[in-house]
Amino acid sequence: MKLSGGRILMESLLENQTDLIFGYPGGAIMPIYDALYDYKDKLKHVLVRHEQGAAHAAEGYARLSGKVGVCFATSGPGATNLVTGIADAMMDSVPLVCITGQVYANLLGTDAFQETDMIGVTTPITKWNYQITKPDEVAETIAKAFYIARTGRPGPVLIDITKNAQIEKADFKYPQKISIPSFKLPGKPNDNLVKQAAKLINNAQKPFLIAGHGVIISKAFNQLKTLAQKADIPVASTLLGLSAIPSSHPLSMGILGMHGKYSTNVLTNQADVIIAVGMRFDDRVTGRLSEYAKQAKIIHIDIDASEINKNTIANVAINADAKSALEALIPKISKNEHTSWLSEFNRLDQIEFEKVTTKELTPQNNKIKMAQVVNMLSDKTKGRAVVVADVGQHQMVTARYFKFQKNNSFLTSGGAGTMGYALPAAIGAKMAQPQTEVIAIIGDGSFQMTIQELATIAQEGIAIKIIILNNKFLGMVRQWQDLFFDKRYSFVDLKNPDFVAVAKGFYIYGEKVTSYSDLEKAIERLLKAKKSYLLEVEVEKETNVFPMVPAGASVEEVRLE
Repeated sequence: MKLSGGRILMESLLENQTDLIFGYPGGAIMPIYDALYDYKDKLKHVLVRHEQGAAHAAEGYARLSGKVGVCFATSGPGATNLVTGIADAMMDSVPLVCITGQVYANLLGTDAFQETDMIGVTTPITKWNYQITKPDEVAETIAKAFYIARTGRPGPVLIDITKNAQIEKADFKYPQKISIPSFKLPGKPNDNLVKQAAKLINNAQKPFLIAGHGVIISKAFNQLKTLAQKADIPVASTLLGLSAIPSSHPLSMGILGMHGKYSTNVLTNQADVIIAVGMRFDDRVTGRLSEYAKQAKIIHIDIDASEINKNTIANVAINADAKSALEALIPKISKNEHTSWLSEFNRLDQIEFEKVTTKELTPQNNKIKMAQVVNMLSDKTKGRAVVVADVGQHQMVTARYFKFQKNNSFLTSGGAGTMGYALPAAIGAKMAQPQTEVIAIIGDGSFQMTIQELATIAQEGIAIKIIILNNKFLGMVRQWQDLFFDKRYSFVDLKNPDFVAVAKGFYIYGEKVTSYSDLEKAIERLLKAKKSYLLEVEVEKETNVFPMVPAGASVEEVRLE
């Protein structure tokens, strides 16, 4: 059966259980969109207002659905507008298949209208990329793309399809099996290494579990909790590991790293065994590497062999999927208690509560602090909502004060730190789980990066709740200028629009709150709304987020003020 390359692409997407595409049409991808016209009953397409929004929406969809996110863009500027989202997905291990149109094959290299070398541009930020120039390449290439994107450590793949390959016809036969000899996956956890790890854990006096994004990707929630409970081990989370274990669990110690808790940072450098699961010892977690956990034996579990011994040398390195590694480890772990060790966390948490938390949550002069908003939202939702945070002070406050009770309920940009992530990612998240309450928490600066996606929300009728924490600053940059640049506030003041009026212009209801006394009722109205709702909260202008490990400092040099 001969089909055009565009139709072969549609059939190949259906073979991979694709049901949702985020995209923006243009000249070089028009034949694909023409083919999509006949598949509207099987493939839903969401028209975003900027290609960056397509990539982030696909990320949000992938992270909450467990499927591969798919996005379309045309050549040239359409394709390059995807790049930020692709880089974000690469850093945070999110499976995407990004399809870009390209000029006719005979025009490649001629600087034709809207021609950009997307293979060259995206090679460093994809797991794999490929340019299709003939229609008979489409089916096999798409099969490989989905396999690579979802298998092992997930990540983005970009497929660039020339216009002639979209139009010309070929026989359609979808490959039933994909074999890529150079693409090697780790097998079962090495039994000898598992035994070594178990021995270290069983003999430890001060064991410490660190849950990374890999725990969430592998859905190793029960295994993580079982190991922690059996050996009585405190569990800290990286930013992307938050919600791997419920915040209310007695062994959950919260976030660690640059704006992590006082206890988790200080006690990192007192633990005798650290079990790092699905995390990569990012600099925001380790602080100054030369002073990081020198006293500890490190057990590193990661599916990506390139992450092992990259930043921190492991005493026991288990290159395997987090779930399978923990399942192999649990039977070899002795039941244990570490009462005095756990009490150290409680003691330091009390210090943080007195010096930081109390000040942040106690109302004063009827002004509103970011922490008060997030804490109240957490209480009102009982920690059951999916929260999508953008990047900045509000992101760190959300990570600190929202009490996540559901697994995989916190989406944010971690490795790349992409401002503008939250609004489009929330679109994808809500479309992945329409019955789930999805709340985007966004700073006033971040919101203006992808504000146009309000039109996508309105067009699709998506019921997303949006909270803008407005301090009229690029808050995190201002905090660094305050602490490390003698308060020389260089170009961080924001003259913002009327966000409520802007929302209403996009047919989304909104309101603004400036007084603490009005906050609770406003949050209740937001949560009760059946449609999308924007709540702008005017917060204190110059509040800094603490605790904080200054850049280049040791984790035990964490500051409380």
